[in-house]
Amino acid sequence: MSFLRRRFGGGTPTTSSPEPSREPTPDADKAEELRVVTAKKLHLLSEKNKPKSSKRKNVWIFGLGGLFGVVAAAFFAGSNDLVDLKSLENMNLDSILDALPAAFVNDAQQLQKHERDAVNYDSFAVGLHARSQGVHALHPVIMIPGVISTGLESWSTEADSRQYFRKRLWGSWTMMRALVMDKPGWKRHIMLDKDTGMDPPGVKLRAAQGFDATDFFITGYWIWNKILENLATIGYDPTNAFTAAYDWRMSYMNYEKRDQYFTRLKSHIEVAVRVSNKKVVLLSHSMGSQVLYYFLHWVEAEGFGNGGPSWVEAYIDSWINISGCMLGAVKSLPAVLSGEMKDTAQLNAFAVYGLEKFLSRHERAEIFRAMPGISSMLPIGGDAVWGGEDWAPDDRPGQNDSFGKFFRFRDNNSTLTKANLTVAESLPYLFRNSEDWYKDMVLHAYSHGVAHTAAEVEANQLISNKWINPLETRLPLAPNLKIYCFYGVGKETERAYYYKEDHDPLSKTNVTIDTSFSNGKIDRGVVMGEGDGTVNLLSAGYMCAKGWRMKRYNPAGVSIKTYEMPHEPDRFSPRGGPNTGDHVDILGRSSLNDLILRVAGGKGDLIDEAYHSNIKEYAEKVRIYDDDESSTGE
Repeated sequence: MSFLRRRFGGGTPTTSSPEPSREPTPDADKAEELRVVTAKKLHLLSEKNKPKSSKRKNVWIFGLGGLFGVVAAAFFAGSNDLVDLKSLENMNLDSILDALPAAFVNDAQQLQKHERDAVNYDSFAVGLHARSQGVHALHPVIMIPGVISTGLESWSTEADSRQYFRKRLWGSWTMMRALVMDKPGWKRHIMLDKDTGMDPPGVKLRAAQGFDATDFFITGYWIWNKILENLATIGYDPTNAFTAAYDWRMSYMNYEKRDQYFTRLKSHIEVAVRVSNKKVVLLSHSMGSQVLYYFLHWVEAEGFGNGGPSWVEAYIDSWINISGCMLGAVKSLPAVLSGEMKDTAQLNAFAVYGLEKFLSRHERAEIFRAMPGISSMLPIGGDAVWGGEDWAPDDRPGQNDSFGKFFRFRDNNSTLTKANLTVAESLPYLFRNSEDWYKDMVLHAYSHGVAHTAAEVEANQLISNKWINPLETRLPLAPNLKIYCFYGVGKETERAYYYKEDHDPLSKTNVTIDTSFSNGKIDRGVVMGEGDGTVNLLSAGYMCAKGWRMKRYNPAGVSIKTYEMPHEPDRFSPRGGPNTGDHVDILGRSSLNDLILRVAGGKGDLIDEAYHSNIKEYAEKVRIYDDDESSTGE
C-alpha cells in the first residue's frame, strides 16, 4: 500500500477541496486574529505551497478508486476480455494499467481533470492558515478511528496462512484478491471464533498500527490522511500525535483480554502527558467514539484500569467526538439480521460491491455476526429514543407512517412477518432469527436500555457491559474536561425498513429487505431519514444537544459544545469536496480540520456552538426525562 501511494501520490497527496467551508469560523467575532481563511487567500496559499508532480502521479490520486472498482468487477465477472487475471495475480500496477481498456483510462483521466479543476487546493492550506494565525501544536493528540477503517493484517505462520503473512486481509488489494481467489481462506481469517469471540485456531489477525493503519483504506481512498496533513502543518509528528487502532471485529472487553488495548491506550496517554506536561486531546470518529466512551469507564474502574475517579480530570483536556454513533446506527440491524449492507459499516463503494457480488446474503450475515464489534452499534435507547408504533421524535410534518415503525411488513400471512416492529421489538426479533451463540455474545457484551435515575446510573458504573451506553452511565467526574461534538447533517440516512419473508431457495436467511417497494422517501424498501448518510441524527446529536446536559448523565458539569456541519457536496468531487457532511468524507472537510486544529492548539474555548438541524426540537420529544434534576447547561 505504501509503495503504491509513494509511486502514484508522490508521497504527498495533492488533491483536496477548492475553498474553505462556507460556514463562518466559530470564533470569528471573539478573536479577530483567528478569522478563517477566505477563499481567495486559501487559493493563493494553495498555489504557493502546491508541490510539483508529474501528470502520471496526479492522475490516480482520486481516480484509483474507480480503477479498483473496474478491476474488482472484472474479477467477479471473470471476463478475460477486460483483464488478464494472470497479469493481476501479483497486483502489479503497471500490468493493471496495461490491461485496462484505453477508453476507461481516458475516462479516468478526464474524471481526474474535472476533480483537479473542482477541488484544486493544497491539503495543507487549512493548517498553513491556522499556523499563520498563531495556532501551534500544544496538547498531545491521540486518534481513535472508526469501525472498519483500520486495516487488519495476518500474523499467522500456519501453513495455510503463510501466503498472507503481514499482508492486510482488510483494507488493501490483498483483501480483494483473497476474497476472489481464496474465499474460504479469507472467511476463515476474517471471522472470529463463535464461542470465544477471538481468533479461531490457526489464525492470527491483528490491527495494523501507526498512521499507516488509518490514513488510507486502499490506495487513493483517504480516511484520516487530511487531518494528519493539517496537524503536521502546525507542528505535530509521531512524537506528539498517535493513532490508537484496534481490531474492530471484537467485543470491547476482548480488546483488553487479547490485545491489552485499553492498557496500552492508558499508557500512551500517561507518557504523552508526562513528556509534554500538557493534558491530551482525544480525537475519535464514529464507532471510535463508543470505544473511547467505554475506555473512560474502564480506565477509572477498580479491577480494570484502576485509574480512580480523578484519572480523566488529570490526563484529558478535551474529547473531539466526530460523527460519533453514541446511540448506535440503525443500519447495523439489517447487516446482522439479513446480511443487507447498503453502505452499512462505512464500507466504501468498491468494498460493498465486492462483498455483495461475491458473498451471499447469508454469508454476509454470518460474517457480520461473527464480528461482535459490529453489534456494538445496534440502536441504543429502545422506543424512548427511536419511537413507538405511532410516533418518533424525528417524524416530519405530513409523514404518512411514523419512523417508530422500524421493521414494516406488507405481507402479514407469514409467521415471520405478522406485525410491524419498533426498535425495542426488533432486537428480540433479531435474536429469534439468528443463532444462540450470537444472542449470548451480544447480551453478554452490550446493553441497550435507559437508566432513568441517578441511582441507576451510579450502579451501572460498576457493570462493564453498560459502559458503551451513555443512557445507562455517566460522564467522568472531570469538571475541566471539554467535549466537542462535530458531525454532519442534511444527508439522507436509513431510518426504517420494509421486510418480507425470504423465499430464495439458495438463501439461508429467514427474511430480507423488500426491495420491490419504493415510494417517496422509501427507496427499495429502505425508509430514509435525517443524518450523515451512515449515523442517524438522533444518535449523533441527542447526547450532545440534551442527554449530557442532564445532571444524572453529567454530574460534574463537563463542558459540551455541538457544531453541526451541513452537507453541501461539490457535485464534481467524488468525495464531496470541502463542505461535505458525509459520515466518512467529513474527515476531509476544511472547517472540521480548522476546528480540530484550534482545539489541539488550545483555542477550543473560542468555538461557538452551531446548529443547522432540528436536533434540539427532536431531543425534547425523546422520552427520557430529567427526573426533577437540574440541567447542567443550555
